[in-house]
Amino acid sequence: MKRLIDTLRNIYKIEELRNRIFYTLLIVLIYRLGSYIVLPGVDPNMLANLQNQSSGGLLGLLNMFSGGAFSNASIFALGIMPYISASIVIQLLGMAIPYFQRLQREGESGRRKINQITRYLTVAIVALQAPGYIANMISQLPAEAITPFDPNVTTPSAFFWMSSTIILIAGTLFVMWLGEKITDKGIGNGISLIIMIGIIARLPFALFAEFFSRLEQKGGGLVYFLVEIAVLVFVILLTILLVQGTRKVPVQYAKRIVGNRQYGGVRQYIPLKVNAAGVMPIIFAQAIMFLPITLVGFTSSESLTGIASAFTDIHGFWYNFTFFILIILFTYFYTAVTINPNQMAEDMKKNGGFIPGVKPGKKTAEYLDNIMSRITLPGSIFLGFVAIMPALVSQMGVSTSFSQFYGGTSLLILVGVVLDTLQQIESYLLMRHYDGLTKSGRIKGRPSAMNLG
Repeated sequence: MKRLIDTLRNIYKIEELRNRIFYTLLIVLIYRLGSYIVLPGVDPNMLANLQNQSSGGLLGLLNMFSGGAFSNASIFALGIMPYISASIVIQLLGMAIPYFQRLQREGESGRRKINQITRYLTVAIVALQAPGYIANMISQLPAEAITPFDPNVTTPSAFFWMSSTIILIAGTLFVMWLGEKITDKGIGNGISLIIMIGIIARLPFALFAEFFSRLEQKGGGLVYFLVEIAVLVFVILLTILLVQGTRKVPVQYAKRIVGNRQYGGVRQYIPLKVNAAGVMPIIFAQAIMFLPITLVGFTSSESLTGIASAFTDIHGFWYNFTFFILIILFTYFYTAVTINPNQMAEDMKKNGGFIPGVKPGKKTAEYLDNIMSRITLPGSIFLGFVAIMPALVSQMGVSTSFSQFYGGTSLLILVGVVLDTLQQIESYLLMRHYDGLTKSGRIKGRPSAMNLG
C-alpha cells in the first residue's frame, strides 16, 4: 500500500504526466456522457425493447463495445467499430494495391494520407450501417416512442431518417476524434482505450447480476460464484502471460575500440514476443464477425435463419470456429506487419552484431523468421482459445453478460490496453528517476500493430 501511495505521489509530481492523465479522464468523461444522449425525437423512457434485444447475443457484444450506447439509442450508438472496419480494409488494400503500398513507405506524409482515406471510408461505412440501426430501432420501439420534433406525428418522417443518419455519422467521427486526442495529448492509445472504457462500463452490472443470481439459487450458489471468480482470475493471469510472453534470442556484438573507448563485446538479447500482434488480431476478427448482423440490418439473431443465424449466434459452433480461424490468420498477418526479420538482420549487421552460430545477413533473417513462425503458432492458438472461452463457460451455466469477461475480445483488450497504458506511465516515472510501478521496474505492454489513434 505504501508503494502504491508513493507511486501516485510521484505521478502527481510530474506535471506533463499529471496533465496527460487528467486530459485522458476528461475525454473519457465526455465519451461516457455522450453514450447517454439519445437521438433527437426518441423517447428515452421507451427503450426497454431495444435494451432487451441487445442484452445478449452478438448485439449484446456490440452493445458492450459501445459502452451501452447501442441500447440507449445514443448519438454514439455505432461507436468506434466502423473506424476499426475501415482500418481493416485499408490494411488489406495495403497488401494488394501498389498505391497503398507506396503510401505506407512514404513515412509521415503517407501515414497522414492513409488516415485521411480511412476517415472517408469510415463515413461511408457508417452511412451504410446507420439506416439499418434506425430501422431496427423503429421496429423495437412502440409507435409513440418516436416523435420527431412534433408530438402529433407518430410515424418517422424522412427528415427523422436523414437527421438521425447524419447524427450517427457525426457521433462516430466525434468518438474517433476523441480517440485521436487521447493519443496525441493523453496517455495510452486513444482508440483502444475508448473500446476498453466501453467494456469496463458493463463489468460492474454483469458482476452484480451474476452475484445476485447465484444468491437466489439454493444449494451452494455462493460457492459456485466464488469458483467463477477464481477461474476468472486464473484466466486473467494466463492472458497476462500471453501478452507478456517472449522468446529471447542472444546477439553477440563484436568488440570495437574508438579512441580510448571500447564499444560492444557483450551479449544482448532480442525479446521476440509470443504474441507480437497484441490485441489487434482479435479486434479485427471481431469487427469482421460483426458483418453478418450489419448486413441484415442489426436484426436480432433469434429472428434469422440459415447461415445468417449461424454467424450471429456467439455461442454457436460455426461462429466460434470461424472466429478462431480468423484470429490465427490475423495474428500471422500482424506479426508479419510488425516484425521485419530482414530489417532486424540488417540493423544487427550494421552495428557489428550477430547471432552465435548463424551467419549475418540473409541467414540471420531466415533464422529470425523461423523462430517467429514457431512461436506465433502456439501464441495464435492460445489467443483463439481465449477468444472463444466465453462460449465454453456459458455452457456451464455462467450468464451471457458475465461470461464475456472470461476471455474473448473483452478480456484481451482489457489486459492489453491496461498493460500498454501502465507501461507508458512507468516510462515517465523512470525518465524522472522515480521508482516504477513494479519492483522490477519493467511492465511489458503490447506492441502497436498499427496506429489506430
